[in-house]
Amino acid sequence: MDETKYGWWLPVDVSTHGAKIDQLIAVLHWFMLLLFVGWGIFFVYCLWQYRARPGHLAIYAPVKAIATKYIEAFVVVVEVFLLFGLSTPVWLAYKSQPPDESKALHVRLVAEQFAWNFHYAGKDRKFGRTDLALIGGDNPVGLDPDSAEGKDDIVTVNQFHFPVHTPVILDISTKDVIHSFNIPVLRVKQDTIPGQRIPVWFEATDTGHFELGCAQLCGLGHYRMRADVLIDTPEDFAKWEQENAPPPQEAPAAAAPENHPAPEKK
Repeated sequence: MDETKYGWWLPVDVSTHGAKIDQLIAVLHWFMLLLFVGWGIFFVYCLWQYRARPGHLAIYAPVKAIATKYIEAFVVVVEVFLLFGLSTPVWLAYKSQPPDESKALHVRLVAEQFAWNFHYAGKDRKFGRTDLALIGGDNPVGLDPDSAEGKDDIVTVNQFHFPVHTPVILDISTKDVIHSFNIPVLRVKQDTIPGQRIPVWFEATDTGHFELGCAQLCGLGHYRMRADVLIDTPEDFAKWEQENAPPPQEAPAAAAPENHPAPEKK
């Protein structure tokens, strides 16, 4: 993994949509810092101003002050702004503007306890038929071996390759429980829901070796729900596809003609 691209603050951003998410996170943290420092100062002031001392009696009735009302109103206004002024536009822009499917790499992801299975459509860009009944140790996505479209499909376990500067549409599903697909450097996170196939998309702006992790406790082997994320150049990705494509199947040899004995002449 490229450790040099991780720092003490947020992970490096290598996605086209990550800048707005980082801006939202920064604004939120600065606001929380302001609240923390402000309320801390107010708390220390109250401890000093209303400490027990001779000649002063405790007051148990609520204190009515105009300042607290203004502070509460300010907090509400800022929170509404964060939700509707910053968060909602970022979410809508991401969800309502998916990439053109004809220009995107389409990949299927099937999560399970405790691995990530990736299904690529191969050179023909057509996924082979899958069936839950066919899922097994050597067939983690249930690919039908008799499907013509699936002859060139590629299936990887805990290895996620895709090219840089290319939109990727990932259909996420799970065999068993809820997992959480999370690639921090791409600013993408999505729960896998049993019985559902949920699409997410992203586009990388830089190459590198990163990590995919599960952000949802999914069982005793949760710590093993990790995968390598390898963002390749277009040339390297094409080479990887070629090297990992299934070998072409030979056509069955024609049956030899049967030798029938010639009929006897009478």
